[in-house]
Amino acid sequence: MNGLVVLGWSCACCSLVSGQDNKQLAPSDSLKLQIGTVKLDSIFQTKVSQVNPVEIKKQGLLPYTSLQQYLKGNNTGLYVTEPSGEPGTKQPMYFRGISRPLLSDIDVFQNQPLVVIDGIPLVGEHPFAYAVQTYDLERIGPATNLLANINIDMVKSIEVLKDVAAIAMYGPNAANGAIVVQTKEYQSDKTNRIAVNMYTGLAQRPQVTTINGEYENKFRRQFYDLYTSNGKYDDGDSYPVYLSDSLNMNYFGKSDWSDSYYNNGLVYNLNANLSGGGPRANFQFAAGSTQDKGISEKVKLNKYYALFGLNMRPLTWLTFSMQANLTRLDRNRNLNLRDRFAQLAYFPDLSAPLSPNKEVYNEYLGFYKKGFDNNKSNIVQGYGKLQIDLGNFHFLSTGMVDYNEGYRDQFYHSKLMESNNFASNYYGYNQRAVFDNKAYYDWKIDAKNNLNLLIGNSLQWDTYRYNYAYAYKGVNDFIKVNLLEDDINLPNYLEATAYPKALIFKFLDRIRHNLVSFYGKATYNYDKKVDVSLLLRSDGSSNAQPDARWLFTPSLSVNWNIKNSYFNTNRNLKDLTARLSLGRIGINNVFDDFAQGPNYVAQMGFTGNQLVAGYNAIAGLVRPYESGWVGYNIPWAYTDQGNLGLDYAIEKKNFYVSLDLYLKQTKNQLINIPSFSEYGYKSSYSAGMDVQNAGAELTIGLDPIQSKTFKWSTALNVSHNRNKLKALPNGLDRLVIGNNLLEVGKSLDQYWLLSNEGIYKTDAEVPSGMTYNAIQLRAGDPIWKDQNGDNTINDDDRTLQGHRLPAIFGNWYNNFVFGKWDLGINMYYNIGRELINQEMANRFDFINNEGARKLDAVKEITYWEKRGDYSKYPLYNPWSSVIAYQADQDLFLENASFLKIRAITLGYNLTTLLGGSAQRIKNAYAYVSANNVATITSYSGVDPEIVDYTGYDIGSKLRIPRIYTLGIKVDF
Repeated sequence: MNGLVVLGWSCACCSLVSGQDNKQLAPSDSLKLQIGTVKLDSIFQTKVSQVNPVEIKKQGLLPYTSLQQYLKGNNTGLYVTEPSGEPGTKQPMYFRGISRPLLSDIDVFQNQPLVVIDGIPLVGEHPFAYAVQTYDLERIGPATNLLANINIDMVKSIEVLKDVAAIAMYGPNAANGAIVVQTKEYQSDKTNRIAVNMYTGLAQRPQVTTINGEYENKFRRQFYDLYTSNGKYDDGDSYPVYLSDSLNMNYFGKSDWSDSYYNNGLVYNLNANLSGGGPRANFQFAAGSTQDKGISEKVKLNKYYALFGLNMRPLTWLTFSMQANLTRLDRNRNLNLRDRFAQLAYFPDLSAPLSPNKEVYNEYLGFYKKGFDNNKSNIVQGYGKLQIDLGNFHFLSTGMVDYNEGYRDQFYHSKLMESNNFASNYYGYNQRAVFDNKAYYDWKIDAKNNLNLLIGNSLQWDTYRYNYAYAYKGVNDFIKVNLLEDDINLPNYLEATAYPKALIFKFLDRIRHNLVSFYGKATYNYDKKVDVSLLLRSDGSSNAQPDARWLFTPSLSVNWNIKNSYFNTNRNLKDLTARLSLGRIGINNVFDDFAQGPNYVAQMGFTGNQLVAGYNAIAGLVRPYESGWVGYNIPWAYTDQGNLGLDYAIEKKNFYVSLDLYLKQTKNQLINIPSFSEYGYKSSYSAGMDVQNAGAELTIGLDPIQSKTFKWSTALNVSHNRNKLKALPNGLDRLVIGNNLLEVGKSLDQYWLLSNEGIYKTDAEVPSGMTYNAIQLRAGDPIWKDQNGDNTINDDDRTLQGHRLPAIFGNWYNNFVFGKWDLGINMYYNIGRELINQEMANRFDFINNEGARKLDAVKEITYWEKRGDYSKYPLYNPWSSVIAYQADQDLFLENASFLKIRAITLGYNLTTLLGGSAQRIKNAYAYVSANNVATITSYSGVDPEIVDYTGYDIGSKLRIPRIYTLGIKVDF
């Protein structure tokens, strides 16, 4: 994982009041503790992009279940995607662009930020499990978003670091940026405090237009009228049986499936926080439960969490802190056919799709109830800190651990798969242990000169492991066993008669990674006018090859406070600062086999399985080898970053502007290059891929009205990024991988498409000899642009078009206060992003998809929903061998820019109203909110957001729901 998110809990970073014996600590002693606990963990973070504190307050009231949902649009430079409205699913983040092409979920993983809670760098998931999957859709196991464990109600601030020297403090884990989330601090006043936040609400089912077999027949009839003799359905193609009989009420009757598929879902949250302390120690305990029930097929995410933190200061110079955070995530997954077939690696007969009739559809759903799909994740994080404060010298020693484990147990009834039942079990865990020591000295040379020195060492141990098994064709639908149990003496042992041995598949794997780091940092400040910071760091990784085990990385940052230098007497000027930072950060290899020198992985697939090492205990070996050759000369990959920034703020109207220009060069990256099969392997890993990201980030804030009766605050953030491929290994200029073209000098996130210019209405319109991949073009075929003029259409005529990632994104936030009422409105936008509407391509390509056993041919129940504008597409000959409606053409490329009214929150301060009868209430706030209110876009698909990293909208993802909530927040 790359990048960083830090979450500091209040009991761990608060200003303690304690003492020696019964003596109260002086304010200076308390300040020293705060320096030790807070500043040592995030020292010299000279510039951040911070969410408006008022907005953070509002965010804690919204029915979001993951950290990504709170961050989306709220920080410049951080692009958050939400490719599904299903609660608990993955939501990738990208900081200042992408460092490598997104060719698979493995590449998505390598672009993700690291998350750290209270200094604990979370281990997250690992992509090595994708190696045993035939389809790259969902990772095996529960595949639950682990960042749903964070309790946002306790967050005080969210920051995105911009200074590369501050990011580099966290080493290779932060190669793609650093995000700092700090929770509320507890100020000890010898009283206990209780805070409660609760809300309940409704996720509203969408209103959709359903269709049935009659509508589909009318749609297809126009093609038969044009391209078959006399428009007969039985000419030129075997018409599907389910559309042949208009008396079949399963398909031609009522289309009321949406009454069973979509539903109104209950959401609720109850969070309580107790904190207190005295002169020697303080504590904080938080617990709560959250439910996010989706709008479809009983999907749901339940979260249960508890946190305990303790700070003790037995002596004025000695502090001990500890914290434990426990979370349980239970997820009900969707009944999506694509996900189920991909996970089963098995396609049943697809000649008849699901019926749009509710009664028939409910009967189908009833077979799911005869099985189960349980998804559970347990997450534990904790640390212990020992801190010594001796004057200007501070020492902090920290032991940290992060552990998460996932379970998924499945059983599908035989009626769902042609009398072929299915069972699977998954257990996996990821754990990280860190031992970190750092010493800090604050040297006040004189009144104008100050020098801060920091040295540190960190040891990190990572382990990822899973056990996975599945089986087909059990003896009956009542035996639902644990396939992972191998001990014959235990009751869950799988007897040989339960499933045929040849149809039981077991997998287990483990990856380890160790990281050793040494670092030193010095920061010099002159008269509060100039700050200069230099970081020197050396990291050793067990995933690096022996001759390139270590990497040295320096970073430099300079801050010049122009206001203090030239305009110190100007009271209207609040801030005028120029910033410059330059630095290098190493990037860890994700897989440990790169450290072993020359090797390859042999895969043998049969009966629909991607990877099987043997058959009936007989070893098997096939060529070519699937995972590619790993050779020598693999160096460390690294990122060079430069940032130039300017901050300006004036007192009048509280106006502020922050502008950043950056350049990020990621070099020496590995990529799997296709090879000749005679070498014995399909591909080989080579280093030398370089990627550049350049962009600008702007934040503007203003308080236009600040009267006694009415206040209005507004803030706009704008982020712009463009990536470019600078080099490929071995001096290559172009590289084709699947349906992607990587070309030096071009963007990584573009589509490789044919340019569509219309339709050949007659054979005479076709240029003489014009072919597509040696197939003669005829009337009814598309006019694809012959880019090189060679009178043939092939891959040489495909060009790079559009962008999967937006050129500009951000949000516009407004807060209005009238007396005790306040209203917050958050709008989120993407500009300059295009999507391939593959759902529409699949619908028009009904001839090639009808009954085919492939993912693109799967018809979800939402197939019976009217979507898109059919009139914008020409009526090509669907029987043509050129596949006229293939998705890889700009006919289906659409502008997916949008503006969303993402959240509206209305609140009322009840503190004064309740204070007369309950003096212990310090703050009381009631609120209502509406989330995902409206979307303004020209995109014809369901939602321009719910598309994954490929940019191809398959239309099967669950919608992001509109949610209404009512809640109250009380502090005692």
